[in-house]
Amino acid sequence: MLYVVFYDITYNELRNKVADFLKKKGMRRVQLSVFVRELNSSRLKDMEAGLRLIYRKSNPGGRFMILILPVTDTLFKQRIVIGGEYREEEGNVVW
Repeated sequence: MLYVVFYDITYNELRNKVADFLKKKGMRRVQLSVFVRELNSSRLKDMEAGLRLIYRKSNPGGRFMILILPVTDTLFKQRIVIGGEYREEEGNVVW
């Protein structure tokens, strides 16, 4: 199943920690705070556990919200992108 991970985190250091963790798990960045990847149930549980651990260890005082959304390939292909492509190697990310 394809999973999309969205986050809204106030503090830069914590936000970067979450982004780095997701990249290490093989997630592909599609927007600054959005990652996507095919995951089986064990990889999903591993990623969820890691994100929960980051949350518990961080004790954030500001906003800290992560949404993990399962999406079928068919629905993902129907996405609508408005605006330019975002390439990570240039500080942008590609859909």
